[in-house]
Amino acid sequence: MSSTDNDNGDTVAQPPPIVHTRAYQQELLDESLHRNLIIALDTGSGKTHIAVLRMKHEAERNSRKVSWFIAPTVALVEQQFGVISTAIPVPVGLVSGASEPNQWKDASLWRRILASHRIMVTTPQVLLDALHHAYVDLGSDIGLLVFDEAHHATGKHPYNMIMKNFYSTLPPRTNLTTHEDRVRPAVLGLTASPIYGGNVDTAFRELEKNLDSTIRSSRKNRDELAQHVYRPEFKHVLYASPVHTWDNIPSVNYQALQAVLSTLNIEDDPYVISMRSRLAKLQPGDDQRRLDQRLSKVIDKEDTFTHKGLRDFARAAEEICYELGTWSADWYIAKVIERAKLVANPYNNIMSAWQEKEKRYLLGIVNKVQVTEPPSDTEKILQGTSPKVRALVDSLIAEESLFRSRGEDYSGLVFVTRRDTVLALAELLRRIPETAQLFRLGCLLGTSSSFKRHSFLDITRSMLEESQADTLRDFKIGDKNLIVSTSVAEEGIDIQACGSVIRFDPPPNVVAWAQSRGRARRKRSSFIIMFEETGPQKVKEWEETERMMMAAYNDPRRDAIIPVEDDDDFDDMDGYVEFEVASTGALLTIHSAIPHLNHFCAVIPSGGQESHVPLYELDPPDYAEGWHLAPFRSEAPYPGPWGATVVLPRALPKHLRKFTTPRIHRSKRRAQQHVAFQAYVELFNAGLLDNHLLPLSSAIEPDKKEEVEAMLAEVAKRASTARVSIQMDPWAVSEETSAWYAHELTVEGLPTMRTFTRRPLPQFAQGDFPTLYIPKRGEASVTISTKQAVAVTEAEVRRARSYTYRLFFTIYGARMEHEKMDFSYLFLPAPGWPDDALWKERRQWQETRYSKRLTGHSEGRSLADAAEFGKRFSYPTDVAIVRGINKFDKPLRLVKWRHEPLSTDEEEKFREQYDMYPDLQISYPLMVVQPLPKRRNFLIPFTSESTDPRQLAAHIDSPFLLHPRYALVELASRDEVQYALMLPSILRWLANALTVDALRSNLFSNTPVSHVSLPLLLTAITAPASQELSHYQRLETLGDTVLKFISSNQLYAEFPLWHEGYLSRKKDHAVANSNLAKEAVQKGLYKWIIRDRFVPRKWKPHYAAVKASSDDSAKEEKEEEVGDKKKRKSAEELSTKMLADVVESLIGAAYEHGGFDLAIECVKRFGLGMSWKKLSKRIEEMHKVEDLDDLPEQLELVEKMLGYQFKRRTFLVQALTHASYQGDSAVMSLERLEFLGDSALDMVVTDYLYHAPGKNYSPGYMHIKKESAVNSHILAYVCLSSGITIESVMPTWTPETGLATVDDSQRIHLWQCLLHSSHRVLEDQNLTFARFQKHGPAIAKALQEDSVYPWAALTSLQAPKFISDMVESVLGAVYVDSMGNLDAVRQVMRSLGLMQIIERVVMDDVDVLHPVSRLAIWAGQQDPQRKVEYKIAKENGQVKCAVLIDEEQLLEVSASYRSRVSEDEVRFTAAERAMQQLSVTDVDMENTNPTAEDADGDVGWGDVPEYL
Repeated sequence: MSSTDNDNGDTVAQPPPIVHTRAYQQELLDESLHRNLIIALDTGSGKTHIAVLRMKHEAERNSRKVSWFIAPTVALVEQQFGVISTAIPVPVGLVSGASEPNQWKDASLWRRILASHRIMVTTPQVLLDALHHAYVDLGSDIGLLVFDEAHHATGKHPYNMIMKNFYSTLPPRTNLTTHEDRVRPAVLGLTASPIYGGNVDTAFRELEKNLDSTIRSSRKNRDELAQHVYRPEFKHVLYASPVHTWDNIPSVNYQALQAVLSTLNIEDDPYVISMRSRLAKLQPGDDQRRLDQRLSKVIDKEDTFTHKGLRDFARAAEEICYELGTWSADWYIAKVIERAKLVANPYNNIMSAWQEKEKRYLLGIVNKVQVTEPPSDTEKILQGTSPKVRALVDSLIAEESLFRSRGEDYSGLVFVTRRDTVLALAELLRRIPETAQLFRLGCLLGTSSSFKRHSFLDITRSMLEESQADTLRDFKIGDKNLIVSTSVAEEGIDIQACGSVIRFDPPPNVVAWAQSRGRARRKRSSFIIMFEETGPQKVKEWEETERMMMAAYNDPRRDAIIPVEDDDDFDDMDGYVEFEVASTGALLTIHSAIPHLNHFCAVIPSGGQESHVPLYELDPPDYAEGWHLAPFRSEAPYPGPWGATVVLPRALPKHLRKFTTPRIHRSKRRAQQHVAFQAYVELFNAGLLDNHLLPLSSAIEPDKKEEVEAMLAEVAKRASTARVSIQMDPWAVSEETSAWYAHELTVEGLPTMRTFTRRPLPQFAQGDFPTLYIPKRGEASVTISTKQAVAVTEAEVRRARSYTYRLFFTIYGARMEHEKMDFSYLFLPAPGWPDDALWKERRQWQETRYSKRLTGHSEGRSLADAAEFGKRFSYPTDVAIVRGINKFDKPLRLVKWRHEPLSTDEEEKFREQYDMYPDLQISYPLMVVQPLPKRRNFLIPFTSESTDPRQLAAHIDSPFLLHPRYALVELASRDEVQYALMLPSILRWLANALTVDALRSNLFSNTPVSHVSLPLLLTAITAPASQELSHYQRLETLGDTVLKFISSNQLYAEFPLWHEGYLSRKKDHAVANSNLAKEAVQKGLYKWIIRDRFVPRKWKPHYAAVKASSDDSAKEEKEEEVGDKKKRKSAEELSTKMLADVVESLIGAAYEHGGFDLAIECVKRFGLGMSWKKLSKRIEEMHKVEDLDDLPEQLELVEKMLGYQFKRRTFLVQALTHASYQGDSAVMSLERLEFLGDSALDMVVTDYLYHAPGKNYSPGYMHIKKESAVNSHILAYVCLSSGITIESVMPTWTPETGLATVDDSQRIHLWQCLLHSSHRVLEDQNLTFARFQKHGPAIAKALQEDSVYPWAALTSLQAPKFISDMVESVLGAVYVDSMGNLDAVRQVMRSLGLMQIIERVVMDDVDVLHPVSRLAIWAGQQDPQRKVEYKIAKENGQVKCAVLIDEEQLLEVSASYRSRVSEDEVRFTAAERAMQQLSVTDVDMENTNPTAEDADGDVGWGDVPEYL
């Protein structure tokens, strides 16, 4: 979609150009405001300007409904969009075929378009489709319909379908109609020629009835109109008829071509040979019958690609010879054969739609044509030129001379009927000296895609050197002054006013006459038509018709509005039918049924084979069975009536596959329409279509999503973040809470500490508590007694506040607020602490000194002068923390008191240390101190560095001396200091545990998920940004797989009629990050995601906060300290991915704790737009299928290959049934089971990798390891290598030995057991197995022995997707048959060799990183970075890949080119060899090992018991 945008992508109003409205335009505009009009004015008279003014008026008066401008071609739509969007300052939307409107299957998308635009410019099919699917309501949404080139509104043209199916059913507008009423929109038609020909009155009545309008031209201002419409001077040129006849074409090359074509036999065509071969192999049935009919039709019509194409080629050459002369025919044949030899070469890919066998057959034929190169001599060219061309040349020269004599530049158009004639005529005019000197030529052939038609003459389109856009541009700026064109330039393409228009061929009707004449729009222009000598009799008829038209639409007696009448021809006796969905108004008609059914089948996944299509069979068939074998094949044509049968793909259940209509219809087409209509209605009734009559998967198809969304200027890009509130404060309480509750905290090796909190702590299991990792002491357990939370008295609370303040101030005083004791938690020693009385005495001594003001300026109530303290208490050695005054004010541990005198060197260094005291008196003892260790996060386990004595010694800070007179002693015991150091880590764990408890009691209240263990839930909600030891990433990887697995189960069982495409799209939507994040926000999950970082060196105690009374968490705000300023921080931003990841990690945690059923309980809490049941219930639903009576013989062999015996072999039959299979089996094709098996395979592999002993893989490594067992290449290899040997003997007789037996054992492979009816599948199987026989042994050896995964070798198999799908479908069948037993799936994977592959990858640490990825990572990690490029080239049947490092070639690899996969093969091989040559062995793919923060390393600790 397009709109008028500024540089920022916003729709803005453009200043409209100043265009003065002429009187005749105003006259018709005024009339269009009161009635529906078809404005009939000549080309160039400004019809579009009237429509622009009419739409501008509609936009100003009707703010609710849009104006809809429709034009019949993409070129016209784009042209008129530019005019309208420039002229009217409102949002204008553009939708055409180039916008992929068939992808616009979202009702909300259309509503947004209608709401944000005032005018829409589209092709008619876009509007018709939107109306059919009820995305747009003609009566409620559209106020004005403008039909450009309105003369198209006849028959079954979309213009007419819009009016008949949707306009005529609405109530008419009246004087009382309001903008809100659902009524017929106003209609405005624009045309230069209201009829194609025939009776004017009849044609006018038909067009006026179809558009519910009156045809009008200007009546009051005819003179002014004549001043602005420049009718060209009409001329005609006569030329002599060719001397030769159609039966005697004198072209040498044509005769050579015909000589070869006359020898062709349709039976030699590879397409016929292929069909006969396939027909011979088919068993009697539907497929055999259809192929028999196709073969008979091909032979009867001789319309194979090669035979029909060559006939068309010869016919085009005939016409060129007749029209242009022998030289042009010879040149054309020579050029086309030259091009055909190039594109038919099987080693190039120019015409990719051509089959290789067709190319070889065609090449063999064209090589037989004895082509004579046409002469380049001018005289011979002129001799081989037809009288018609000579007349054209004379006319062109005369016209150019006339314009030159007037002082004007010449510009002309030559209209030609055939596109091949355009090429030949242009070439001829370039070769004739007179025209070559005067004219700068260009060609126009139209823009339709030719490759879909699969026609031989498509190659002529590639002979055009310039694009249509380039040619038109050059013509407009004067670089070209003559264009040779097909009818593409007649209608709608904006070409500057030409001075001369020449019809090389007479126009076929009055519309073409008027349209082509309208291209000559200069004041003095000419319109020339070339006729044979018989003369221009037809011109008089056209002129008379035109005169009658003008008289008719200027006749005031025709002003009455023509009522819309029922169209008997439209709703004919053969039964026009339609089906409307009441809830939406979506409409299915007999005419739209076939394209709708085609689209439904096309979106069904095809497994890499050809797209699905509905198959139609006529009743009776066109040909008797075996007609193609009969010696005499003539048969009287059957006149009717007809019936039809349509067969839909096997991906659908049996009752929705085949539909039949009886032999009652007057035509084959109508019979097919009726049976398609019947089928589509039944698909809707079965729930396979939505209420807009579209496939359920058609919201915006994945392969077009980015393209379509980029075209929607008004649809903003999906935000990557969701604005939500900050995470919860686990310590916050409500205002009403005043009580405190006591709990007992115990750290192994330390006395018990009483812990006070504002509410009782939850019950913790013994395994919930953390372990502290303390250097030199090792691991220490932590427990918090929560069995009986005891209420605390006010006196105890006051004591606890004071104690907590003193305890934390010991270490964290610099970051605490002075005398602020409003903590969220409080602490008091439990009775019986050792040395408690001693330290009370010391603190009392200091309190006395402090109260009597005997202390120094740096002392405090719990901070004493070291000299005075030592003297009073005999220099005790149990001091834990000391501080230096000024320079050494950080906490230090006391190593010892030193009584020994200092040496001379020591004294010198000591005095330098106290250089601020020049009169320092050294007295003994001195204090030997050492900095406290760096490690403060005791939750992180030890690393090898922290336990290595050599590493430890290297990082220990050296002891130094303090003078007691300039030092302070913290009056806290060793136990208190140890608690002060460890409490931040313990409180961090407790805060996280309380967050988990809040999650349990809120989100998972009254659900089994609340019983999931605390460590699992804590891991699941901890974001990597928090830098905790354990975070959600691994659980998220597991949960993602679990979610997809259980979703697949739910959908497979709930929707037994859905094909794999529906299931996949529904699953993908349910598990999409955007969907998970949306549900997470709605449930408030963000509040419990732990993403704040624990930084012990910046830690300070948490002060009490009051919980916000409002539940509107999106409005929460948080104050942050920034220097000395405070700023208010609104809701934090969380990425969509983080929210989705936490949902998946919670699912993973639930699965780890309680299996799939508990995981389902977790998913239920989020809903995800699905209904959820236990897997056992879903498996029971999966078994609600009927057993087959007639089972294929190979099932027992397959069971032996799998090592599994099916209880219900129906599932195995489905797993082996390809979509092409035409047998009578009722089962659907394998895609549904492949969908289920794919999720089961992922589940088994991911579960194994997650729990791999001793590995603890990061998500990245789990992904690449998993890919080694689930990629399509390895699955295809497993399928190709799986088989069973059938032992048997065969009797034989020789004269020497007589009767004997020989071994006749056969190897039956799994891939051979696929049930299919496709020659393409059979060919792919055989070719793939041949490659497997060549490369399989090397792959097997690599998988068993190599240290690097054989990516390139596996790719060399080039296996089609259905081979790997077989493995997944079989696994799905085993899963269902075993009642959901994944152990059974694992055992089958072991029988197939898949488990051994993944086990070896894990146990032997096989390098599975893709070679292309590895080389790219290596290049990016070099210093400086290196640049890796792959250059692929195809030449002489080979494909080569060169690896360039920094633009210098390192090596080159080549292989035979077979298909696109060959390019992948050589690229992978080249990357592997490049790694070997560069010695690339390992790359740092990702940092997967959690470490402590930089400041909290394990090193630097001394002997903890020595200093505390």
